[in-house]
Amino acid sequence: MPTVSVNKKQLFKLLGREYTNEEFDELCFQFGIELDEDTTEEALKQGQEPELKIEVGANRHDLLCIEGIAQTLNVYLGRTLAPKYKLSKPTTKLIVDPSTEQVRPYAAAAILRDIKFDELSYASFIALQDKLHSNICRNRTLVAMGTHDLDTIEGPFHYYGIPPKDISFIPLNQSRKFDGSELIEFYKQPDQKNNLGRFVHIIEDSPVFPVIKDRNGTVCSLPPLINSEHSKISLNTKNVFIEITGTDKTKSEIVLDQLVAMFSRYCKEPFTVEPVEIVSEHNGQSRLTPDLKEKEMDVSIDYINSALGLNLNAVEIAACLKKMSLDIIPTNDEKSLRVAIPVTRSDILHPCDIMEDAAVGYGYDNLPKGEKLSNANFIAAPLPINKISDIFRLASSQASWAEVLPLTLCSHDENFKNLRLKDDGSQVVKLANPKTLEYQVVRTTLLPGILKTVKENRKHSLPIKVFETGDIVLKDDKLERKAFNERHWGAIHVGKNSGFELIQGLLGKIMQTFRTEWLADYGEGSAGRGYWIEQDDSLQTYFPGRGAKVMFRAKEGDIPKKIGLLGVLHPEVMINFDVPYAASYVELNAEFFL
Repeated sequence: MPTVSVNKKQLFKLLGREYTNEEFDELCFQFGIELDEDTTEEALKQGQEPELKIEVGANRHDLLCIEGIAQTLNVYLGRTLAPKYKLSKPTTKLIVDPSTEQVRPYAAAAILRDIKFDELSYASFIALQDKLHSNICRNRTLVAMGTHDLDTIEGPFHYYGIPPKDISFIPLNQSRKFDGSELIEFYKQPDQKNNLGRFVHIIEDSPVFPVIKDRNGTVCSLPPLINSEHSKISLNTKNVFIEITGTDKTKSEIVLDQLVAMFSRYCKEPFTVEPVEIVSEHNGQSRLTPDLKEKEMDVSIDYINSALGLNLNAVEIAACLKKMSLDIIPTNDEKSLRVAIPVTRSDILHPCDIMEDAAVGYGYDNLPKGEKLSNANFIAAPLPINKISDIFRLASSQASWAEVLPLTLCSHDENFKNLRLKDDGSQVVKLANPKTLEYQVVRTTLLPGILKTVKENRKHSLPIKVFETGDIVLKDDKLERKAFNERHWGAIHVGKNSGFELIQGLLGKIMQTFRTEWLADYGEGSAGRGYWIEQDDSLQTYFPGRGAKVMFRAKEGDIPKKIGLLGVLHPEVMINFDVPYAASYVELNAEFFL
């Protein structure tokens, strides 16, 4: 979870009182955050300002700066009400060119008018951007933000996708002009102190780079890398233009909401933001950003009471939620509450989140214990697929196979080339920015991990007999997440003589455990539940004539389904994994046994 460093003196001033370490630690605990460290002792030795390091939830983006922490704790303590954010009249536009669809298609923007920074608030403004970049923005891959002195540029603004050689501007903290290609090479140099080279890969191979310009053609920024020296902000900046670009529209708007919500307090008219009209030329649509409109969600009073073991009425629950910056909208429904959710609370996605806030507002220490919660079901039970997995484990160990636990990630070659397979792009989930060549894809079979385990133990006595029950991951564009997990079981027999019959014997033991009979006559007209194997010479991973698919029929009349593969592994596969022995292998989809 993120750790936020805040100036101790400044925070206690914002909270209206001094706290001892024990008192503040207890306050954080009750609210659901954690005081990780107080640097007072070390800071005094070095003549520095003491800091508090506070650990916050990864989804609480409103707590990533001192302004958000102080505001939220003040509301929780009842010292102040949650602010109401307002929009002023828009005065400019950000026009999104169709060329941006090739690189970062979404944009949002806002203006903070008549803002007044001091050294602490300015540093916090920069720090919040860094925290958001490394958190919800996923190191700028999903979202990148730029802040500019509006008095040095002029709207309307334009967002283009431009070939690298056609870009020319002086980047932030530099003294000469660069084109796009030169900038990439410049920041790839390892001696750059700002460490921007780690973001180069995001746009390096794109035919166009994203660029934001003002009406006069002045370059404001080249997201997600760097802003322009021309429009850089400072302590003396009075009007701030904030631009957001990204590959995820929802996260782009969340980031903008958090920035303006936290720092609009320093505007001449606090908590007032000037929106910008976003005009998308590729579809002719326009919208104002930020929206700042509160979301609404209905939650049952009975649901909150039953989950917490309480018997609160609507007014009492509303008081608890008010401490968490949530308001109640009056309705005629006596059985539910309509909750107004501010833009700062992007973490609230479901009524259970509101129930959790009610618990925090009520106080976890005050929740009843024992008999008042006896009507709730707190008895844990394994998922059905985990029960099946345990049966596989028990049966395999009874047959003298040892369990191994390889990693889920592997290299692309280990998943395909080393197994004599080709990647058609339809199955494997690839990591966008792998840290090493060893972890490039999520495995689509258990075999690479098992063979790597055998490789590291090849000097042990033979035969080596190991198995694994674990998940593989397969792509499916029809699903919201575009991929799904599938539980498999795989086992290998490695030795000087590892024939087909050895691994088929283990398969028979497994099937016997699941009360699944061998069907010698499996053609049309055959009856009952059972399994059989069919030779399949298309299996490149197996020795020719020694590879087969495992077929299964759940009941009479069902269409048979392939549930796995078994056979003698091809010698080339064994050489690719540096295993100088023969091996036979079986792998089944465990989910067919549910």
